[in-house]
Amino acid sequence: MRGSDFDIMLVSSILEVYEDLKLQFNPTKTYFSMETDDVKPGYAKLKLDYSRYQCILKQCEEQNGKHYYSSTLHKQSLLKDHQIVDTIHGPCVSDRKGYFDIASCLHCKTWVLSAEQWITRSNNSWPSHNVKRSIVKHGVLLVPIGVKGSSKEDLEWRVSFSLGEKFLFNTFTHTQLLCYALLKIILKDVIASFSECEDLLCSYFLKTIVFWISEELPQSVWKPENTIPCFMRCFSRLVYCVEHSVCLHYFIPENNMFENKIVGRAREKLLEKLYMLHSYKWRCILFPDQISNFDLSIWNFPTEPHTQYLKEVKKMLSSQLFYVVHINNVSFRTSNIVDTRMNQMYLCQQYSEFSIKDIYKFYISKGCQAHAQYVPLISTLSNNKYQYKQYKSCLSTVIKSINHDVASGWLMVATLFFKTKQYSKALYIVSYSLSKCTTEKLCFGMTLSDIHYQLLKLQTFQKKSLVCLLRILLVDDILFDDNSTLIPDELKLNQLNSFCGFPSTAYAYFLNFLCYYHLNDVRQCQDSLHGLQLVIDESYFMVTTYSEANAYHLLGVALQLLGDKESARHAFLQSARLFPDEYFNFAGKRLFLIN
Repeated sequence: MRGSDFDIMLVSSILEVYEDLKLQFNPTKTYFSMETDDVKPGYAKLKLDYSRYQCILKQCEEQNGKHYYSSTLHKQSLLKDHQIVDTIHGPCVSDRKGYFDIASCLHCKTWVLSAEQWITRSNNSWPSHNVKRSIVKHGVLLVPIGVKGSSKEDLEWRVSFSLGEKFLFNTFTHTQLLCYALLKIILKDVIASFSECEDLLCSYFLKTIVFWISEELPQSVWKPENTIPCFMRCFSRLVYCVEHSVCLHYFIPENNMFENKIVGRAREKLLEKLYMLHSYKWRCILFPDQISNFDLSIWNFPTEPHTQYLKEVKKMLSSQLFYVVHINNVSFRTSNIVDTRMNQMYLCQQYSEFSIKDIYKFYISKGCQAHAQYVPLISTLSNNKYQYKQYKSCLSTVIKSINHDVASGWLMVATLFFKTKQYSKALYIVSYSLSKCTTEKLCFGMTLSDIHYQLLKLQTFQKKSLVCLLRILLVDDILFDDNSTLIPDELKLNQLNSFCGFPSTAYAYFLNFLCYYHLNDVRQCQDSLHGLQLVIDESYFMVTTYSEANAYHLLGVALQLLGDKESARHAFLQSARLFPDEYFNFAGKRLFLIN
């Protein structure tokens, strides 16, 4: 839904919370007990009972001889652990563009006392006894945010019933889901469009209202023919809640979520908008453009069957998000695995044409390319059994990396052969890779030409998913992580502290050059150098200035190896001018070393 972010909850497996029931002790885990006496209903302080981890103790604050886990320090530690996020947003950490919201939670495996009354609360058979039993069995989560303005805000954690809410959502009929979706669209598209009302309501309040109405009405009422009356009942309840500044938490009614929030001038402005919408009755659902702007296909206008496919290909190639998600997979560090998993889920959400199976094929290929770069390699093959096993392990892994594009995977295989001085094999694979870099291929950021339009109209391609299309048509950059064991020694600098990426066309000719250089074939070195210069002059599969700058970087290294320092200096200078960021471009460092 437009305006929605992508919410992810990470539940720690080594941090456990309990209220009044002692858990079976495990020395590898950290234990907290909940204290709720002097905090608002629905919140708790977490007293540290046991931990052998110094990092946990550093995130605690001492009060009266007791150590309490700080929700603020917990969130700050998350910012250090995950490269993809850089902002604290409520109980979550988010990326700057608002694509992701990550909440790192603690699990309490037992049901909390403050929500005991919910189990026996009278209702019209919703939710059923079995659903309630499942919800209670899964316990609750605690998310790192306290009561705003509280003197103990930094030490308070909010009790979250997200696990139970998921069970409740799974019981919803289509009509219940539709009512919630309509409320959310009106909130995002209409109410939040007014600056005075932008941050007053959130989707959780709407969800709570639908839960209360669902409990009050018999399930037999939630039928398609009753969608409008059910929606109007939910919307009227929202108006009532704002009028009286009361929205009771579904599981803990003692917690009024509107307390000190929907008040004063802001409440009056919000009511004004709600009254206006309510006066239109059911027709208020036509205000959001997500509903009123109908797709052409509804009116049966003739459209070519390939039009949508072409549209999705263009969207993918021009998507900055897809490109960032794509290159983020280069690092195989443990802290990056969570980020990669987030990327996978987000792509599935944004591109419906991407099947889960295809997404995993794509990321397994990218992941193997990254993982192979951490296998220790010996520069020469010998009879040493361990060295041979390491080489075979690396080769097996890197061969699995050929399934996300037509060139970079094979070039990584060629690089492995080069590193192990199997130059003939490397040259053969480089030649094969270059044969795949033909004009009809695609790369990120490019504008589709007539050739591409004609090609993508073919039924053969339209039957393939977009991820399969990448494997057949994408010419991807080749990416090396910092401390990669596969990057050629000629490209290494002691100060290397970031990943570097090179356009596949330029890197292929550069690797060709290196092979012939080590074979002492000067003539072929010159031919490879000429090919490298040609692809740079034509910007062949180099759309960004970063790619072009790194191509000049490769040219400079090759010229420097041949002893042509003046030409090398010119190439490095051109690289530094195109992309002056010294963290990602080492041309400036090489210029300094030449001088």
